[in-house]
Amino acid sequence: CFFIGVKWRVFGRLPQAVSVIIFLVFLVMQAEAQIRYSVPEEMKKGSLIGNVAQDLGLDLKRLRSGRARIVTGESIQYAELKTDKGILVVNERIDREQLCGDVTPCSFTFEILLEKPMELHPVTIEVLDVNDNAPTFQNSHLEFEISESVTLGSRFDLESADDADVGENGLQNYILTPNDNFVLKQHVNPDGSKHTEMVLQKPLDREKQPRLSLKLLAVDGGNPQRSGTVNININILDANDNAPVFNQSTVYKATVIENASKGTLIITVNASDIDSGTNGQVTYSFSKSKAGISDLFDINENTGSIYVAKEIDFEKEKKIEFWVEAKDQGGLTDSSKVEIEIIDVNDNAPVINVMSFTSPVSEDSPAGTTIGIINVKDVDSGENGQVRCTVEGSVPVEIKSNVRNYYALITNAALDRESLSEYNITVVVTDSGKPPLSVKKIFNLKISDVNDNPPVFPRALFSAFITENNSPGVSVLSVNAKDSDENQNARVSYILENSDVSGSPISEYVSVNAENGDIRAVRSYDYEQIKELTFVVKAQDGGSPPLSSNVTVKIMIQDQNDNAPQVLYPVQTGGSLVAEMVPRSADVGYLVTKVVAVDVDSGQNAWLSYKLQKATDRALFEVGLQNGEVRTIRQVTDKDAVKQRLTVIVEDNGQPSRSATVIVNVAVADSFPEVLSEFTDFTHDKEYNENLTFYLVLALAVVSFLFITCVVVIISVKIYRWRQSRILYHSNLPVIPYYPPRYSDTLGTGTLPHVYNYEVCRTTDSRKSDCKFGRAGSQNVLIMDPSSTGTMQRIQSEKNILDEPDSPLEVS
Repeated sequence: CFFIGVKWRVFGRLPQAVSVIIFLVFLVMQAEAQIRYSVPEEMKKGSLIGNVAQDLGLDLKRLRSGRARIVTGESIQYAELKTDKGILVVNERIDREQLCGDVTPCSFTFEILLEKPMELHPVTIEVLDVNDNAPTFQNSHLEFEISESVTLGSRFDLESADDADVGENGLQNYILTPNDNFVLKQHVNPDGSKHTEMVLQKPLDREKQPRLSLKLLAVDGGNPQRSGTVNININILDANDNAPVFNQSTVYKATVIENASKGTLIITVNASDIDSGTNGQVTYSFSKSKAGISDLFDINENTGSIYVAKEIDFEKEKKIEFWVEAKDQGGLTDSSKVEIEIIDVNDNAPVINVMSFTSPVSEDSPAGTTIGIINVKDVDSGENGQVRCTVEGSVPVEIKSNVRNYYALITNAALDRESLSEYNITVVVTDSGKPPLSVKKIFNLKISDVNDNPPVFPRALFSAFITENNSPGVSVLSVNAKDSDENQNARVSYILENSDVSGSPISEYVSVNAENGDIRAVRSYDYEQIKELTFVVKAQDGGSPPLSSNVTVKIMIQDQNDNAPQVLYPVQTGGSLVAEMVPRSADVGYLVTKVVAVDVDSGQNAWLSYKLQKATDRALFEVGLQNGEVRTIRQVTDKDAVKQRLTVIVEDNGQPSRSATVIVNVAVADSFPEVLSEFTDFTHDKEYNENLTFYLVLALAVVSFLFITCVVVIISVKIYRWRQSRILYHSNLPVIPYYPPRYSDTLGTGTLPHVYNYEVCRTTDSRKSDCKFGRAGSQNVLIMDPSSTGTMQRIQSEKNILDEPDSPLEVS
């Protein structure tokens, strides 16, 4: 250890990289022996690997004194050194496949390090494979589609299996379950892997066996042997080797009544084909028939159903014969004869001829208006030629006959287009035959509109909200009215009714789109000036004369946090320094002053909170979060500085919030002479900053006229302030006697040293707000004026306030 320490002290003078290289060479020189072990994978934890002490020629005492340990750079330590026994045992599960994959041989290396003297012994452990993995296929089954006409010797590749083991434990052979049609052929790839394919050795016949199910078995060479299986499903595709055959070998017979309606099913022929797929699909058509059969009948080429295609007349033909042909997709055919017998019926139905029909009809037409005339004929004679006419359903129309075979359609009630704009009038004519025949005629009667309905709004009041400071032209809401009339009578226009808002016409605030009723803001609204707009919109249709209706619209303006809080007290003066006096005998909770602020916004935007942002001594003062009262939070001591400067931030509760800051100067002293010199320095500092700003402005001035003007203004202001102070204080004495404060407790706690009276007058405009507040009872306020030759002190006491009615400070 001493030698190593000397080496490192010497190396400390060399570059760091050279030192590291020399030290590594030194460690290699200390290595004495290298040992190698072989262990099978998956050994249990704690299994013996080898006796290190015996193989390295070390005794157990040397292992313990040298603090023998395993050094490896891997995250997993597979071996553990038992120094008390000098042996290596398995520390973690060793999985050869996880450690090396397909690489052989598989091994890992580490070092055994001993100290005093240092020795490094490399150890290599070879992991031997065991047959712990069976061959596996990627898919559990394979699907093949093979035509029954495929040639012998055709080859079909099969999926290869994977075996994570190596050597004899790896994949060795494939076995296909015995079958008559396929044999298995195996191939060895250049990399040593194996793949297989099926070879067809016997023709396939789908009609005998449409599906084959085989199994491919993959086996390894381990002991015990492991295997994996994949199912092979072979669907045999059909070849067209069979013709269609009709299920009746002689004649198909059927009957049909004459005048049967088009599409009436007569009979269905059927032929079958034992082939499958498209080879087994049969189509039907007429064959070897006399002319005109295809005009009288239709045949469904897929189902073989025969339908009536044209009116069949018994008086012309009593029996019809024709041939039907069945053909598969391969062109193979079969034919069959069809005989159809015609049955006679009362086949002459009445005929309706329309002489005239009027549509549309105005909805204000009176009852009894004739809208149409029809003529009805039936070529049959006797009872079969006698007809009866009726109107189906509940419609405001009836049918009357004044002349033989002529009928009039007449309205029998008032019409209302808004209730129903059109009617389907069904006239039914029935003869007296057995069975009777009837015919229907449908008349579509449309009702024309008259302007008899005004526009109607869905509700009596439309309301919407809009946030102040909106962009002019923004859409606020849309009003919509529906007119149950149609066309021009239902075309609604929207008009803004004249009204005044705060002396101005409503058109200066909102506009209404005449076409769609879209109401837009004409200007940007200010919640502090106006909180809601109420006006009337008229909807007028395009009829003659026009009809209209009105609706009230109310737009409520929502407040936005667009005004920052305004601090009313303490007043931040430009020339004088105002300080609050706190006696050194003040207790905890002493009320120093109160910050008064207002926010012209409303709601939560006007909720104010007070926080102490900066302070000369944060441990001395606190600010009430809600009331802004500045109080002491500990006992005032003689060590506290006389000058205390507090920065209070006032924030509203808007999103985002706005804030204002105010500086409160506090003098901690029992008398004014004690703080006179301190605040004089304060004033001088302020004068220095003001002079610096003055000279910077003066340096930027270009025109000499501006310089002369600034000098005149400054002199005038100084003289004015000096005269004001003379009038205000009536004295230029440097010291005014100090009056001790009177204490009053209005809260009942005994700790409140001041009594505050506030009177706040607020308007929607912060510049017009008034705030009157009385000075705290018996409170001392120190005022410094840097323009005067001496420091003026002013004391307002409770007595002064009571004696002088105009003494409260008024800010507007």
